Amino acid sequence: MFQINDNNRKWWLLTALAGGLGLVLFDETVVGVALPVIQKELKTSVLTSHWIVNAYLLVFACLVAVGGRLGDIFPLKPLYLAGTAVFGISSIVAGFAPTAEVLILARAVQGVAAALVFPLSLAIVTLLFPPEEHGKALGIYGMVGTVFLSIGPLVGGLLADFVSWRWIFWVNPFLTAAMIFIVLRAWKNVSEHKDRRPIDVPGLILLCLGIGCLVFALMQGPDYGWRSWAIVAPGVLGAAAALGFVVYELRHKAPLINVELFSDTNFGAANTIIFTAQFIKMGLFVFAVLYFQQTLGMSPVIAGLAIVPSVIMQPFLAAPVGMLVDKYGCRKTSMVGIGGSLISMLWVTLVIPFDNYWFIFPAFLVWSVTAPMLFTPPRKAVMQAVPHTQKGQAGGIAMSAQMLGGTVGMAVCSAVFTSTQSYQAVFAAVTLLVIAAFVYAWFGLEEDGLSPRAAD
Repeated sequence: MFQINDNNRKWWLLTALAGGLGLVLFDETVVGVALPVIQKELKTSVLTSHWIVNAYLLVFACLVAVGGRLGDIFPLKPLYLAGTAVFGISSIVAGFAPTAEVLILARAVQGVAAALVFPLSLAIVTLLFPPEEHGKALGIYGMVGTVFLSIGPLVGGLLADFVSWRWIFWVNPFLTAAMIFIVLRAWKNVSEHKDRRPIDVPGLILLCLGIGCLVFALMQGPDYGWRSWAIVAPGVLGAAAALGFVVYELRHKAPLINVELFSDTNFGAANTIIFTAQFIKMGLFVFAVLYFQQTLGMSPVIAGLAIVPSVIMQPFLAAPVGMLVDKYGCRKTSMVGIGGSLISMLWVTLVIPFDNYWFIFPAFLVWSVTAPMLFTPPRKAVMQAVPHTQKGQAGGIAMSAQMLGGTVGMAVCSAVFTSTQSYQAVFAAVTLLVIAAFVYAWFGLEEDGLSPRAAD
């Protein structure tokens, strides 16, 4: 029997924390493949089924910055345990959901929990290990996360096909219970440094209002009509709130998100790449698997298996990519990542009308190889672009950019598909964003070295 002692305590905690990251990423990819089955059983529309995915992403994106901020103010252990427990409980509710509305609400609560678990787990890992072990610990942490991400579509397909889609959610409580048990047993003498400045509540309200209204308008526009006041009013309100958020944050002494950092093109370009990476994932893990089932006639499990090549290499490349970044710098490796993504998304867009999986397959392999370069190099570039006093803020912004990419990606892809009923149009929209990100990164990213802001 395994025993927890002072020699292995931090490694047990790392196991639980990596499991938390894994669950968060697992729930990004596991649901998409089961949407047709869920839609049929709950007798809901295609658009409503898209909200089952985006309710989680939207709440997650709105609250991830404040989740990290709460960890700066309050003790980490009870916060992490609370987030993990809520994730498990909301998963049980999601599994028992009798209607799509209950399922969407449960997914939103999952998003609240994920907004705590994701940033807090990363913060705790950096506190558990000395600086000279950060690379090893974060490498293991990230590898576990990418494994969960990779198996999500296949597990979702297996459960939807042979058991029940409800077990997609019911597997989570067993994992959260194990994580809570390990943290309770292993947590001891974790040194924390607190920042007692109050949370930027007005900034949080403006951020949630802006993102929420704009995503709602995008998602519901094709259904209500783009000229309907039910779309125009939230769209205008969301745009005004987003603008108000930027203005307010620029003037606030302790902003939720330091918008001024984006004046550094290195910082802005790196976050744009992270945003784009998550946007692409929505196209792949939701709309590609829907295409496999609805157009190519695949079952959920075969569709889940068919999307695995797009992620199969990621767990194995996480560590080598880190070494490549150290050797060749953030700019070169980031450009390979965004360039490979452009090739793969353009490839899918051009061949998808042939309705042949094997024409698409090479594009998935290209993306699988280059996807790790969409996260590790730009994250390092983000941290290099700011002074030491703003590292925590910069990391929180990178997390927010990633989650925003997910919810905006889901909203845009859903709007395009609902309007056109064309999967080619969906991937054309994704490709256009990747082109824009590639151009911005080409001119915005600099060779490694301290930016003027970081040298302050």
